Amino acid sequence: MPPALVVIIGLLGLAVGSFLNVAVSRVPDGRSVVRPRSACPRCATPIAARDNIPIVSWLLLGRRCRACRAPIPARYPLIEALTAILFLAEALRFGRSETLPAELVFTSGLLALAACDAEQFLLPRRLVYPTLGLTAACLLVAAVVTGQWHRLGVTAACGAGAFAAFFALHRVRPPWLGFGDVRLAGLLGTGLGWLGPWYLVLALLAGSAAGLLVGITLIAAGRATRRTRLPFGLFLAVGAIAALLVGAPVVHWYESLGDPYAMGPPLAAISHRL
Repeated sequence: MPPALVVIIGLLGLAVGSFLNVAVSRVPDGRSVVRPRSACPRCATPIAARDNIPIVSWLLLGRRCRACRAPIPARYPLIEALTAILFLAEALRFGRSETLPAELVFTSGLLALAACDAEQFLLPRRLVYPTLGLTAACLLVAAVVTGQWHRLGVTAACGAGAFAAFFALHRVRPPWLGFGDVRLAGLLGTGLGWLGPWYLVLALLAGSAAGLLVGITLIAAGRATRRTRLPFGLFLAVGAIAALLVGAPVVHWYESLGDPYAMGPPLAAISHRL
């Protein structure tokens, strides 16, 4: 991918991250992400364009509102920077691929959902469904362009399968999984299914392991108990993004275990004779 295009995608990530902050602040409360214009939550002063530049404005303002000097949470520049970094990483990972738009949309939605879950233990359907619809639409376009309809079928199967599996767990043990996690599982299956089912499995395992590790660490530090609630959606989102960006070597290694010819000529020959 040309360096200029990579830079453009990074700048796009900053702009998208700024919009995600609006969504995280408003969607859980049922407010519109379009109107009214952004304003300080404390003094209601509209935010001027010069104070709405991603990351830069937060630093120049000294992390405070220009009008009332109320602190601006670090979540705002953090999401903006993280979105830009992930956009850059995915541009380098997928290159000028037909599926890059779908993965960028998918990642953006996961970031917003992770932030909502971390702050309010909530995975709003008003974020899940638009992300699911836009991701599926982008993958449909990719299938039309590339003719890889079988991948689209695998994507649909992964989305439906993940939703069904989490729905069954929710029905059996409602305290374990909220229905927001069930919806999120369908989104994960759709966003990762194009790459293959093992990417979805890896995401679920990585997310569950991350949640378990954090829980054990907090309990050992005396900051949580076995009854302490953790944002499982956040960990699933982390697992999905990790699988998307760095899961290929793990998946290829696992698949090679069942393919003797992936082990090299000598081992392949021995395996074949056995």
